Parts: sequence; C-alpha cells; structure tokens
Amino acid sequence: MSMQDDNLDDVISSLIDSDEEDKDAKATAPGPLIDKEELTGEPVTLTERAAKQVEKIRRQEGLDKNLYLRVAVEGGGCSGLSYKLGLDHRTDEDIVFENYGIEVIVDPKHLMYLEGIEVDYPDGLDARGFTFDNPNAVENCGCGSSFAI
Repeated sequence: MSMQDDNLDDVISSLIDSDEEDKDAKATAPGPLIDKEELTGEPVTLTERAAKQVEKIRRQEGLDKNLYLRVAVEGGGCSGLSYKLGLDHRTDEDIVFENYGIEVIVDPKHLMYLEGIEVDYPDGLDARGFTFDNPNAVENCGCGSSFAI
C-alpha cells in the first residue's frame, strides 16, 4: 500500500461518524482539522429540480419540517469516497445552506470535500435520480456515486 493510500484511509476513517458514540465522547474526540485557507467559501447548492424533488419526497412521506437535507461523504465506493444524501436532524455544528426554500446541512468535517458541489435531479430518459457535480473531485466512478480527491 502506498503512502497516498494510507493518507486516504486516514481521511476516510476520520469522516465516518459512529452513531454509537455518545455526545461526550464526540465532543472530546479530535476530528480532522480543516485548514480555513483550503476552503473556497463556495456553497453546497441544489438545483431547482432537486429542491422540488426533496419537497415532493417530504410531502409524500409526511415527514417533519424539522428534518433537513444532509449532504455528506463516507468511505467506500470504487473511487474512495461516496456521497450520502438524506433527511436528518440538524446539529449545532452543522453548516446550513438554503436553496429554493430547502435548507441543506453539512457537517463541517465534510465541507472540504463538498464545497461547491451541486446536487441535481434530472428526470429524463438518460438519467433519473439525484446526481452530484463536485468541482473538488479529481476522479469519479462510472455511476457517479463515488469520487476521489
């Protein structure tokens, strides 16, 4: 295994949140440091189509308005990191971006991998479902659900 693979393993390990950890352990556990100079300040955005689809899902499922759209990454996939998208409760640490009336939440530890990403929802013959256009990715898998930086 190369030094670069070791670094990627460390990054992936630091991104995977364990739901079994209690809040006190999480508060004291050191997380990956984000170098503020590396952040571009670009928001995580939804297209209008994606925002409409999120609202449609929320209505159809009768979901609580206190659930926000979480965009995250986790280790895995053929390119190293996979996108996670789902409705979740907001924490005090989350960074919030609003698009077309939908509040998108991102854990600050994931932001360095997601800054500038655009989530879309094409609804045509060629593609259907949520897609991710990530300017940080240097490599994407064929299905578009994982990437490498």
